Amino acid sequence: MNEIQNGSLGVHFVKIDENHDGQRIDNFLLGRLKGVPKSRVYRILRKGEVRVNGSRAKAEYRLQIGDAVRIPPVRVAGRDVPAGPSPKLQQLLEQNIVYEDAAFLVVNKPAGLAVHGGSGVSLGLIESLRATRPAAPFLELVHRLDRETSGCLMIAKKRSMLRHLQEEMRAGSIAKVYQALCCGSWPKGMKRISAPLRKNELKSGERIVKVDPEGKASVTHFQVLHRYRGATLLEVALETGRTHQIRVHCQFAGCPLAGDEKYADVECNRQMRQKGLRRMFLHAGRLDVSLPDGQSVEIRAPLPDDLAALLANLE
Repeated sequence: MNEIQNGSLGVHFVKIDENHDGQRIDNFLLGRLKGVPKSRVYRILRKGEVRVNGSRAKAEYRLQIGDAVRIPPVRVAGRDVPAGPSPKLQQLLEQNIVYEDAAFLVVNKPAGLAVHGGSGVSLGLIESLRATRPAAPFLELVHRLDRETSGCLMIAKKRSMLRHLQEEMRAGSIAKVYQALCCGSWPKGMKRISAPLRKNELKSGERIVKVDPEGKASVTHFQVLHRYRGATLLEVALETGRTHQIRVHCQFAGCPLAGDEKYADVECNRQMRQKGLRRMFLHAGRLDVSLPDGQSVEIRAPLPDDLAALLANLE
């Protein structure tokens, strides 16, 4: 994306490159005009103040390589600029990259780090990574992990790869495999849970997910890796990717995740804290990804030291 003209009145033109090829123009403007109210962005589109190659463009227009986009002068609301990532966090992220090529990378996300800012979080993993790599023209989350979940997180470095990976996920062609420690003894023979999930919001504003016949179809596959006294280590594969899916399906089976403050058993969590668990035991350990050229790659993120130490204490 290149600036090709700067007008004296604040009008400017942007030439579209591959990193915005196929993106809706309203989303492009919302990302570029940060601090401008959403209503204002849609108003300048409706009034024809935004033009593509000299013509008016509707909000749903998808940009193409080479398009010249005219952006009118707009007033940006003053905002407090959040502090950037610390050198320690930047180093941690770079050290935790477990796969990278020209089109995307996979980072072994540390537990406790949100994937993006918002909801009281000023700086997430994606904002930190962009600050760490200021020369990178395009870095976007392909999917998300809960803040407390560690493990494989895909970041696209090209819009074409973002589209490819998201299409692969929708088709169920990317295997996402987790390691999870659940409370109690996992029911023998239970290898698949198909239970629809529905998001609910409590009066406090907290989001909670429940098994509900009116919810979205949700399927999770389970394999027992090891049985401990009072807990079971599972390998979990997602067939669908609903919010809190593994957590709620484990609760539904009567064996909630150890350390899960939202869905877990209070007594189990107390016992696990005594053994050293300080967070939810859920780790995205493996991805099987098909690249656009047909090549398949298997990407692994080793179990973090804190979770490995807990398992040693359970032996």
